[in-house]
Amino acid sequence: MSFARRIFFNLFYFGRPPWDTGISPPELLAFLASHPPGRALDLGCGTGTNVITLARHGWQATGVDFSSRAMRIARRKARQAGVAADLRVEDVTRLEGIAGPFDLILDIGCFHGLDSAGMQAYIRNLDRLLAPDGTFLMYAFFREELGSGPGMLPSDLERFSSLFDLVQREHGTGRRERPSVWLTFNKKPVLEPA
Repeated sequence: MSFARRIFFNLFYFGRPPWDTGISPPELLAFLASHPPGRALDLGCGTGTNVITLARHGWQATGVDFSSRAMRIARRKARQAGVAADLRVEDVTRLEGIAGPFDLILDIGCFHGLDSAGMQAYIRNLDRLLAPDGTFLMYAFFREELGSGPGMLPSDLERFSSLFDLVQREHGTGRRERPSVWLTFNKKPVLEPA
């Protein structure tokens, strides 16, 4: 992640970024209601709203974000909520200090902001960190093929296909009427040699 991009995002956290609703989405809450607690990793966790929700539901929660300002806010919020959470300043394309396996990896709006090389590095980390029977739950915006700005191209979903099975896809409309999607992936089973 470039130095300029880090500064750009850190500046957002001196106010309230438009993506920081302070409320965990119903899709995450539904997942938590139907799965026993385990280890969870929130990629691009911002100010920690979902990490705190995970911890309150009995999960051993880790959150990472490359914004040091967001992490300071997240740590303060976790202390105020009285929950234990592992909150780290990390780049999701590296994650050198993070060890799996995780039963749940969550991404609400992080992957779609990466460039092509970043997406590939992210997916390698996802494969390394997700437990064989774990779930990857992701929310992302789409963008037009020739459009600019953050957002996944529909073809970006193909990047996951060699390592992960798409088990659920729910389309919606996000902020400013942009097409968005909730995706649920499981790891492909490792085939034993014959």
